[in-house]
Amino acid sequence: MGSLVRHEEAAQSFEIEIEGQRGYLDYELADGVMTITHTVVPEALAGQGLAGQLTEQAFELARQRGWKVVPVCSFAAAWVERHPDYAELVD
Repeated sequence: MGSLVRHEEAAQSFEIEIEGQRGYLDYELADGVMTITHTVVPEALAGQGLAGQLTEQAFELARQRGWKVVPVCSFAAAWVERHPDYAELVD
């Protein structure tokens, strides 16, 4: 699809923009623990796997930096259940 997920570290979010519409995943970071608080994709872009791309990028960043992840967001919690290769990151 060629989508580009951007990490906005200062805002503690991951963002993706397609056709002028923005999807995002917000997190909080404290003591090496990334708490994913919510994931939002506009209804017009639903079903394209964008929330999954955002979530995967968040988990990849956590893996690279040695962080644990607490998926408070229901989408992120369900996503990690479907992707057991990231299960070791869940705190």
